[in-house]
Amino acid sequence: QVQVVESGGDLVQPGGSLRLSCAASGSIFRIYAMGWYRQAPGKQRELVATISRGGITNYADSVKGRFTISRDNAKNTVYLQMNSLKPEDTAVYYCNSEYYSGTAYSYSWGQGTQVTVSS
Repeated sequence: QVQVVESGGDLVQPGGSLRLSCAASGSIFRIYAMGWYRQAPGKQRELVATISRGGITNYADSVKGRFTISRDNAKNTVYLQMNSLKPEDTAVYYCNSEYYSGTAYSYSWGQGTQVTVSS
């Protein structure tokens, strides 16, 4: 069993910044890709950014140049630095972690953290 916990969501004004964190813990032999997704009210969950174990990143076009994903493999943690936030970034942000437990490959989702961009 692997637990994924996000933190860092908050209310921020347009143009502001936030840093989200996500830590994976439990029966982990190795963490592979980690990523951030978001879901706004009435919309489907969408990819924000992903990062491989080796540091290869992928971003949604809507956040390129404003968001930066990074990770600390020693801590099984992934971060999302969000700058120049816009009202349309308002959503619940979810973390996903792909892992190998030692017996099986699987993935886990966190419970989400709310990001609200509003004046």
